[in-house]
Amino acid sequence: MRRFEDDLDAWENCKASDRWVFNKLELSRRLGYLCGPTGLEVPKPDYYVVRPCLNLMGMGRGASFIFIEDWSDEVVPVGYFWCEIFKGRHLSVDYRFGEQILAVEGFRDEHDELYKFSLWKRVEDQIPLPKIFSQLAENYEFINVEFIDGNPIEVHLRHNPDFTNSDIDAIIPVWDEEGTKHPNFISDPEFKRKGFIIVK
Repeated sequence: MRRFEDDLDAWENCKASDRWVFNKLELSRRLGYLCGPTGLEVPKPDYYVVRPCLNLMGMGRGASFIFIEDWSDEVVPVGYFWCEIFKGRHLSVDYRFGEQILAVEGFRDEHDELYKFSLWKRVEDQIPLPKIFSQLAENYEFINVEFIDGNPIEVHLRHNPDFTNSDIDAIIPVWDEEGTKHPNFISDPEFKRKGFIIVK
């Protein structure tokens, strides 16, 4: 049973046949979502979430909501894809050997960038691992799935690195220097984030 610490480790060392989970367009297609690559016409003028097909660096880099009138190549960069937007609770769920061991909910102001969460906290929700990922549970010790309104949007072949300490009830991401002065601040810089304020 393989175990990885981060997405780069997983990409390098997972089974080649399992690398499809890193491709968010392929994941969305297999889940039956309304989606397509750059260049494909959208079914109707609307707002869509636009993201890189592959992003091993995480943190929602490059993701945004974009209004697409018809042909996506006019507004969607090459290497990105468009997908229907899900609205609702954003949960990140860890599974070990296919059984849930952690669920946390993310909160973000609707006017902020998609990467900029203001809080992650433990929740009691129980969400069985979707059957489409059953084979992954046989190959890897940990799987992390992010859901919006119950719809999987990302899969990682590792656990959530921010809640490994069972004493942590919530974390507040810090995006500015002022937050780094809090007594419970933990430095953990990644992308535009400085670290976290730990809530126990």
